[in-house]
Amino acid sequence: MKTRKKKKKIVWQQCVGFAFLLLVGAACGLSMVLYLEQPSAEKPLHEEILTTVSLFLGMYVAFLFHLTVHEAGHLLFGLMTGYRFCSFRIGSFMWIKEDGKLKLKRLTIAGTGGQCLMAPPDLKDGKMPLVLYNLGGSIINLILCALFFAAYLLTPEILILSPILFIFAIMGFMTALMNGIPMRMGTVDNDGYNAFALSKNKEAVEAFWVQLKTVEQSAKGIRLKDMPDEWFAFPSDAAMKNSMVATRGVFACNRLMDAGKYTEADAMMAHLLSIESGMVGLHRSLLICDRMFIELIGEDRSDVIEKMLTKEQKRFMKAMKRFPSVLRTEYALALLFEKDTVKAEKVKAEFEKVARSYPYVHDLDAEWELLHLAENKAAEAVKSL
Repeated sequence: MKTRKKKKKIVWQQCVGFAFLLLVGAACGLSMVLYLEQPSAEKPLHEEILTTVSLFLGMYVAFLFHLTVHEAGHLLFGLMTGYRFCSFRIGSFMWIKEDGKLKLKRLTIAGTGGQCLMAPPDLKDGKMPLVLYNLGGSIINLILCALFFAAYLLTPEILILSPILFIFAIMGFMTALMNGIPMRMGTVDNDGYNAFALSKNKEAVEAFWVQLKTVEQSAKGIRLKDMPDEWFAFPSDAAMKNSMVATRGVFACNRLMDAGKYTEADAMMAHLLSIESGMVGLHRSLLICDRMFIELIGEDRSDVIEKMLTKEQKRFMKAMKRFPSVLRTEYALALLFEKDTVKAEKVKAEFEKVARSYPYVHDLDAEWELLHLAENKAAEAVKSL
């Protein structure tokens, strides 16, 4: 019953997000129609086509602009409140600080258009600045929305400029709402939901601090298994109803995987997946990937794999097809479950391609180790024939 209610809640939240997108498209489309239907002197066909294309391009540019300034807002307000730069991602392009230098890498995470990650200031009495860093993107979107709308009102007669300014204003307003109003967007939580999860919850604040410190250490080339033990204390079931605290539980599972404690990791992941928690969809599906992998290199029971490999999980893995742990699992599935060596080699080639531009180089060491475990299991199976 609880699972059914939870699924209905997630579907409702996704519908709200979809409705926001429809409103954006409708508002922008209306501004185009109103502009194109304005009475004017007869124009050549090529000018009409150029105008229409320009308006559509304006909508696309407005989306990219507000996505970029949204992440820049997190960066700006983070720096203002004591955070330190770690990485800045738009789409799959990610700039990360390594050895004091900015390097361009590639990373795609389903459900996110961008992300600005920063190292946090020290905790003081269990507290740290949170609101401006989490909501800084929406604040900047709203400020720019107001500026674009004011410019639109001041330029009503300037041909194509007026509707484009209106489109930029609408896009800024909707981007701020989509990120600022607390919502769970399927695979991830938005900024407003994160800020809500952190409000008046000391354990959630500590969990958030640990998450950001883990990102900072990973960027410095330190693996999870080599980070401080106290960062990865597994929270209580009750505490993990908070989404931030649940993420700390996920990181504890990830660390056991990195340390090669697969039986312990599998038991912890099974427990985390079975309880009612605030865990985001992204982490839930990645944990299922890890559990499948452990099963494949262990008992390798077909019925267990098939149970985990649901349609929903397959869709997720397809959406995250350039993520190392997903590719590692796909490789093991092809090699050990499907017994398809040709497919396995293709997946391995894709893994090698992704590895060349993946931002967290030392995380790949762990993934290579796991990939070799799958290869060794397949080789042993061949020898036993």
